[in-house]
Amino acid sequence: MKKYNIAIVGATGLVGQTFLQVLEERKFPIKNLYLMASSRSAGKKINFMGKDIVVEELNESSFDKDIDIALFSAGGDTSKKFSPIAASKGVIVVDNSSAFRMDDEVPLIVPEVNPGAVFNHKGIIANPNCSTIQSVVPLRVLDEKYKIKRIVYSTYQAVSGSGLAGIKDLENGLAGKPVENYPYQIAGNCLPHIDVFLENGNTKEEQKMIDETKKILRADVKVTATCVRVPVLHSHSVSMNIEFEKEFDVEEVKKDLASVKGLIVEDDVKNNIYPMAINSKGKDEVFVGRIRRDQSLDNGLNLWVVADNIRKGAATNTIQIAELLIAEDKGRKLWK
Repeated sequence: MKKYNIAIVGATGLVGQTFLQVLEERKFPIKNLYLMASSRSAGKKINFMGKDIVVEELNESSFDKDIDIALFSAGGDTSKKFSPIAASKGVIVVDNSSAFRMDDEVPLIVPEVNPGAVFNHKGIIANPNCSTIQSVVPLRVLDEKYKIKRIVYSTYQAVSGSGLAGIKDLENGLAGKPVENYPYQIAGNCLPHIDVFLENGNTKEEQKMIDETKKILRADVKVTATCVRVPVLHSHSVSMNIEFEKEFDVEEVKKDLASVKGLIVEDDVKNNIYPMAINSKGKDEVFVGRIRRDQSLDNGLNLWVVADNIRKGAATNTIQIAELLIAEDKGRKLWK
């Protein structure tokens, strides 16, 4: 089997560490692994598959070496600066930040939804927002069959979506200590405030879900979102209200959803079976349940969708994109 030279930018962060875990679990064919981070983390040693690898300081010459794919999760500013440098040297960047998601020349990929778009790149591929990823996995099959008119998202997002700082704020709050990351206490509270507020009244997180869903599904789909941070450590939950153009049968919808790779239907309310954050932690699948008709409008459907935001919502989806790239590599350069 051919092996590849892989770089991880942001290797010491929460998602970067999960990159390493998922790469090992999925037995990604790695020849050489390069770990990169800021000057604060340079020199640290990270063990990967029994071997200690020294973290390098990320700089303009980091990609002068032979690297096939670079997995970025170091924030938008870092991605904006260093992704074009890497791409200019023949490296394919799979970026986990929001820096390039809405760039028309950058494909926005969820492998279960639009894998065919992966090679429509010019060196940079974007990983969508975590909540968008888990939402569009069930939406694609439903849009193809019933054509979606409108989507209303309400999210319940775990503190790990804010990285280690969010986890620390929840732990501090539970211990009666002051918060450092969020504007208010998150322990015992819900914050309808993720990222900054925009002039249109949406938060940036809400706007991401709106714009990214349109880019991945169809530009003419109407989408609105309210994103809420909740005192849960891991896994995001999304309530989805969908209006279709065509009529549907709920039992048929369940079969449609069950046919999607990577999507698990948990919908047996008589036995209290439905997706929960506590059960999806550490898993790569997306879980859907509470599948029921919205009686308040014609052709309306409600879904409850849950996934691990650090794995499927970030690290796993990024590595699945890299797997698509190498699956299509027949000994040629990965660029199409």
